[in-house]
Amino acid sequence: MTQPVLSVEHLTVQFPTRRGILTAVDDVSFAINPGEVLGVVGESGAGKSMTGSAIIGLIEPPGRIASGEIKLHGERIDTLSTDRMRKIRGRKIGMIFQDPLTSLNPLYTIAQQLIETIRTHLPLSHEEARKRAIALLDDVGIPDAARRIDDYPHQFSGGMRQRVVIALALCADPDLVIADEPTTALDVSVQAQIIDVMKRLCAERGAAIMLITHDMGVIAETADRVAVMYAGRVAEIGPVEKVVRRAAHPYTQGLMGSIPTLSTDEDRLTQIPGTMPRLSAIPAGCPFNPRCPKVFDRCYHDRPDPLAYEDRRVACWLYDKAEAEA
Repeated sequence: MTQPVLSVEHLTVQFPTRRGILTAVDDVSFAINPGEVLGVVGESGAGKSMTGSAIIGLIEPPGRIASGEIKLHGERIDTLSTDRMRKIRGRKIGMIFQDPLTSLNPLYTIAQQLIETIRTHLPLSHEEARKRAIALLDDVGIPDAARRIDDYPHQFSGGMRQRVVIALALCADPDLVIADEPTTALDVSVQAQIIDVMKRLCAERGAAIMLITHDMGVIAETADRVAVMYAGRVAEIGPVEKVVRRAAHPYTQGLMGSIPTLSTDEDRLTQIPGTMPRLSAIPAGCPFNPRCPKVFDRCYHDRPDPLAYEDRRVACWLYDKAEAEA
């Protein structure tokens, strides 16, 4: 068995407030292997980005990791000091944010930003770092990279800026790349190009990718496995083809039913009634029970852990063998 690049075990992230403790990520577990893309999908407020922030150690106080473990190549990183974690970010873990303008400094050229990042993490001279920066821009599809490297961020289009951000994330050949909504602000044709760049670089470099998004189309095109999150918990996790074609959790079924297709003649799409609960008002039992069409008595009282079902895990009492036999 190959050791996972990233292993997250029973991760819980909490925020103390005057009204009590709010749990943004609740007992989340998953692993990502070398060369694998794990898609993390769900509605806004599901805990996707907070999970990514916890992994790279960027939770804003008073938020904190209340319990659980985060391991990179088997070594715990959630207990490291701020200085040690800063060295891991960029060197072993790359981050691609949703808005490239928040990742690029408008006052510095692309060359200055790439070269500084490379030399921070790798023992290279200025000239060697510049050659590496040009090669990275070429890899991510920036045309005429040797000339464009001396341009400023505002001289690039949105899609090209996102490619530069991907190059920044890959500067030091990280083992893990966390991509948080990397295609949301881009048009469909540019989305497809960015997806192709990420898949190719993942395959060539053997890096693991955690792809956070709310777009199931992007997940279906890019990911090997998918984790569906709801109210801070993993509702379902498994191979992307199986989850997309034969969703098991009622919430995942609702997400799949809400995607328009050309193969059906239905006049209306399936919709999930209600909204995601606020962190201060997550119901007892299964957090999806107020919106679930298959809810029964146990769902109101007992919170299900992910249960083994075929080749995936589903946090739903419908897949409890003891429940089914009863």
